[in-house]
Amino acid sequence: MSKFKKKKSGDSPGISTASLPDIVFMLLFFFMVTTVMKETDLLVKVQLPKASEVTKIERKDLVGYIYVGKPLEQYTATMGTEARIQLDDAFANVDEIAEYVAKVRDAIPEETERKQLTMSIKGDGEAKMGLITDIKQELRDAQAYKLNYSTLKEEVRY
Repeated sequence: MSKFKKKKSGDSPGISTASLPDIVFMLLFFFMVTTVMKETDLLVKVQLPKASEVTKIERKDLVGYIYVGKPLEQYTATMGTEARIQLDDAFANVDEIAEYVAKVRDAIPEETERKQLTMSIKGDGEAKMGLITDIKQELRDAQAYKLNYSTLKEEVRY
Protein backbone atom coordinates (compact mmCIF):
# COMPACT_ATOMS: atom_id res chain seq x y z
CA MET A 1 0.00 0.00 0.00
CA SER A 2 1.23 3.40 -0.81
CA LYS A 3 0.76 6.53 1.23
CA PHE A 4 0.46 8.81 -1.72
CA LYS A 5 -2.23 8.77 -4.34
CA LYS A 6 -1.61 9.77 -7.88
CA LYS A 7 -3.31 12.92 -9.13
CA LYS A 8 -5.89 12.41 -11.75
CA SER A 9 -5.26 14.51 -14.80
CA GLY A 10 -8.82 15.93 -15.06
CA ASP A 11 -9.19 17.38 -11.52
CA SER A 12 -9.39 21.14 -11.15
CA PRO A 13 -8.41 22.86 -7.91
CA GLY A 14 -11.19 24.08 -5.58
CA ILE A 15 -12.32 27.71 -5.67
CA SER A 16 -10.89 29.75 -2.85
CA THR A 17 -13.53 31.64 -0.85
CA ALA A 18 -11.06 33.47 1.37
CA SER A 19 -11.67 36.84 -0.34
CA LEU A 20 -15.48 36.49 -0.40
CA PRO A 21 -16.11 38.37 2.88
CA ASP A 22 -13.93 41.25 1.67
CA ILE A 23 -15.98 41.55 -1.51
CA VAL A 24 -19.29 41.38 0.37
CA PHE A 25 -18.25 44.12 2.82
CA MET A 26 -16.92 46.28 0.00
CA LEU A 27 -20.27 46.06 -1.83
CA LEU A 28 -22.19 46.69 1.39
CA PHE A 29 -20.09 49.77 2.14
CA PHE A 30 -20.54 51.06 -1.43
CA PHE A 31 -24.33 50.82 -1.28
CA MET A 32 -24.47 52.35 2.19
CA VAL A 33 -22.48 55.36 1.01
CA THR A 34 -24.28 55.93 -2.28
CA THR A 35 -27.87 55.35 -1.14
CA VAL A 36 -29.96 58.43 -0.42
CA MET A 37 -32.56 58.06 2.29
CA LYS A 38 -36.04 59.42 1.85
CA GLU A 39 -36.12 62.86 3.41
CA THR A 40 -39.79 63.47 4.16
CA ASP A 41 -42.98 61.44 4.35
CA LEU A 42 -45.79 63.07 2.43
CA LEU A 43 -48.88 63.80 4.49
CA VAL A 44 -50.69 65.53 1.61
CA LYS A 45 -51.71 64.42 -1.88
CA VAL A 46 -49.63 66.26 -4.46
CA GLN A 47 -50.54 65.86 -8.12
CA LEU A 48 -48.07 68.19 -9.80
CA PRO A 49 -49.38 70.29 -12.71
CA LYS A 50 -47.81 69.93 -16.14
CA ALA A 51 -45.71 72.62 -17.82
CA SER A 52 -44.10 72.92 -21.24
CA GLU A 53 -41.00 74.93 -20.26
CA VAL A 54 -39.25 73.03 -17.48
CA THR A 55 -35.68 73.32 -16.18
CA LYS A 56 -34.01 71.18 -13.55
CA ILE A 57 -32.60 72.61 -10.34
CA GLU A 58 -28.81 72.43 -10.33
CA ARG A 59 -28.11 72.16 -6.60
CA LYS A 60 -30.84 70.39 -4.70
CA ASP A 61 -28.99 70.81 -1.42
CA LEU A 62 -29.85 74.52 -1.57
CA VAL A 63 -33.60 73.91 -1.88
CA GLY A 64 -36.31 73.94 0.78
CA TYR A 65 -39.59 72.26 -0.09
CA ILE A 66 -43.11 73.38 0.80
CA TYR A 67 -45.81 70.81 0.01
CA VAL A 68 -49.40 71.97 -0.60
CA GLY A 69 -52.33 69.64 -1.10
CA LYS A 70 -55.27 67.86 0.44
CA PRO A 71 -54.42 65.67 3.45
CA LEU A 72 -54.14 61.92 2.90
CA GLU A 73 -57.20 59.88 3.84
CA GLN A 74 -55.89 58.89 7.28
CA TYR A 75 -55.57 62.60 8.19
CA THR A 76 -58.88 63.90 6.80
CA ALA A 77 -60.71 63.25 10.08
CA THR A 78 -58.41 65.63 11.98
CA MET A 79 -57.25 68.01 9.24
CA GLY A 80 -60.30 68.21 7.00
CA THR A 81 -60.42 68.03 3.23
CA GLU A 82 -59.17 71.50 2.32
CA ALA A 83 -55.63 71.97 0.98
CA ARG A 84 -53.02 72.16 3.73
CA ILE A 85 -49.33 73.10 3.97
CA GLN A 86 -46.68 70.54 4.90
CA LEU A 87 -43.21 71.60 6.08
CA ASP A 88 -40.78 68.73 6.67
CA ASP A 89 -42.88 65.95 8.24
CA ALA A 90 -45.66 68.00 9.81
CA PHE A 91 -48.67 70.07 8.86
CA ALA A 92 -48.13 73.81 9.24
CA ASN A 93 -49.86 77.16 9.00
CA VAL A 94 -48.83 80.02 6.75
CA ASP A 95 -47.31 81.95 9.66
CA GLU A 96 -44.82 79.09 10.34
CA ILE A 97 -43.16 79.47 6.93
CA ALA A 98 -40.75 82.24 8.01
CA GLU A 99 -39.44 80.04 10.83
CA TYR A 100 -39.04 77.14 8.39
CA VAL A 101 -37.10 79.32 5.94
CA ALA A 102 -34.77 80.39 8.76
CA LYS A 103 -34.22 76.75 9.73
CA VAL A 104 -33.42 75.73 6.14
CA ARG A 105 -31.14 78.74 5.74
CA ASP A 106 -29.26 77.88 8.95
CA ALA A 107 -28.70 74.31 7.74
CA ILE A 108 -26.60 75.64 4.84
CA PRO A 109 -23.01 75.85 6.12
CA GLU A 110 -21.51 78.66 4.04
CA GLU A 111 -22.75 82.25 4.16
CA THR A 112 -22.24 82.77 0.42
CA GLU A 113 -24.44 79.79 -0.43
CA ARG A 114 -27.23 80.90 1.90
CA LYS A 115 -28.07 83.67 -0.58
CA GLN A 116 -28.68 81.00 -3.23
CA LEU A 117 -31.42 79.30 -1.21
CA THR A 118 -34.39 78.41 -3.40
CA MET A 119 -37.79 77.63 -1.95
CA SER A 120 -39.75 75.15 -4.04
CA ILE A 121 -43.51 74.85 -3.82
CA LYS A 122 -44.72 71.35 -4.65
CA GLY A 123 -48.36 72.22 -4.94
CA ASP A 124 -51.27 70.12 -6.03
CA GLY A 125 -52.86 71.29 -9.28
CA GLU A 126 -56.20 71.54 -7.47
CA ALA A 127 -54.87 73.74 -4.60
CA LYS A 128 -56.46 77.16 -4.35
CA MET A 129 -54.35 80.03 -5.63
CA GLY A 130 -55.19 82.10 -2.54
CA LEU A 131 -53.18 79.68 -0.38
CA ILE A 132 -50.26 79.78 -2.82
CA THR A 133 -50.38 83.59 -2.79
CA ASP A 134 -50.32 83.61 1.02
CA ILE A 135 -47.26 81.32 0.94
CA LYS A 136 -45.54 83.60 -1.57
CA GLN A 137 -46.24 86.67 0.59
CA GLU A 138 -44.84 84.91 3.67
CA LEU A 139 -41.72 83.92 1.69
CA ARG A 140 -41.24 87.58 0.70
CA ASP A 141 -41.53 88.62 4.34
CA ALA A 142 -38.89 85.99 5.22
CA GLN A 143 -36.61 87.40 2.48
CA ALA A 144 -36.69 84.16 0.47
CA TYR A 145 -36.93 85.71 -2.97
CA LYS A 146 -35.90 82.73 -5.13
CA LEU A 147 -39.02 80.69 -5.73
CA ASN A 148 -39.57 77.57 -7.78
CA TYR A 149 -42.80 75.80 -8.70
CA SER A 150 -42.32 72.05 -9.08
CA THR A 151 -44.08 70.64 -12.14
CA LEU A 152 -44.06 67.67 -14.44
CA LYS A 153 -42.82 68.05 -17.98
CA GLU A 154 -45.63 68.10 -20.49
CA GLU A 155 -45.01 65.93 -23.52
CA VAL A 156 -45.46 68.07 -26.61
CA ARG A 157 -46.84 66.20 -29.61
CA TYR A 158 -46.74 67.62 -33.09
